[in-house]
Amino acid sequence: MSAVIDDTPPIAPRGRVNVGVLFALGAAVSFGMSGIFARGLIDAGWSPGAAVTVRMWVAALVLLVPTLLALRGRWALVRRHAGMIVLYGLLAVTAAQLCYFQAVAVMDVGIALLIEYTAPIAVVFWLWVRRGEKPTGRSLIGAAVAFIGLVLMLDVLTGAQVNLGGILFALGAMVGAATYFVLSGRGDTGLPPIALAGLGLLVGALGLTIAAATGLLPFEWTTNDVEYSMVTVPWFVPVIAMGVVATALAYSLGIASTRMLGSRLASFIALSEVVAAMVFGALMLGQVPGPAQALGGALVLAGVIVVKLGEPAGSPAGADAGVVGPDAEERLPAATTG
Repeated sequence: MSAVIDDTPPIAPRGRVNVGVLFALGAAVSFGMSGIFARGLIDAGWSPGAAVTVRMWVAALVLLVPTLLALRGRWALVRRHAGMIVLYGLLAVTAAQLCYFQAVAVMDVGIALLIEYTAPIAVVFWLWVRRGEKPTGRSLIGAAVAFIGLVLMLDVLTGAQVNLGGILFALGAMVGAATYFVLSGRGDTGLPPIALAGLGLLVGALGLTIAAATGLLPFEWTTNDVEYSMVTVPWFVPVIAMGVVATALAYSLGIASTRMLGSRLASFIALSEVVAAMVFGALMLGQVPGPAQALGGALVLAGVIVVKLGEPAGSPAGADAGVVGPDAEERLPAATTG
């Protein structure tokens, strides 16, 4: 892997750190909303493919101007790294979001997101198999704890019916998120982070649109009102909120927070996205986890934290590393999930 940023938070005044923490929490909460917006649309008759395509188009258009401003004079970098940008857009953005929306269509939002958040563990073992980078003992312990939590979370031991399709799609989202971590660890592109996010969203939106136009991706949508536990809203409300709040705003807050805090601290705070998703799922969709599932979710989060703590500072598994360009402070957001 090419050089990555130093995961040590930059020295900054306390006020800057406090603002960074608020931005990181805002990004986590914003990302955590995506599942409930999507589930509402899906229950109203939208296909997951339609929901994620519209989400990506709205977000890509919102980030278009910032992307163009960030790329002034740097278009040669786009041509040089076109292959990586396409891979980022199709796997790290599109596959992660599409599989996540497919998963939340048939299972609880919080559980689907927790499965996706095991991505750092997948990266640890991928680096072990692919590059011989043996994980530390702490990382192996964390992976074991997370696996036990996953078993409890899915209610496997109680004989509850498990939606295999939902689990597979959630694992697909995990692969997409793991790809994001690996690509984010590259330090030789020089691409501004918000430009990579904007270009990735645009590539994904174009790819999904082509797939829908050719019939490869089911694309169904309606203008029916969307019902949640506490409110019924017109269809365009969750569409706009999903694209602007849960994607464009979330990316922007994530970028700002990582610049202020450093990627490691920001990535830990990003785990609060899971808590936010569970809270929103309970309030807006009535998805309240049972005691065993709650315990399992806590173990998964604890396991992921232990894995992150067990990895070297420069490892893409140990922290949601950011891309470094000519300006050393440029970083990708701490999370691109949900």
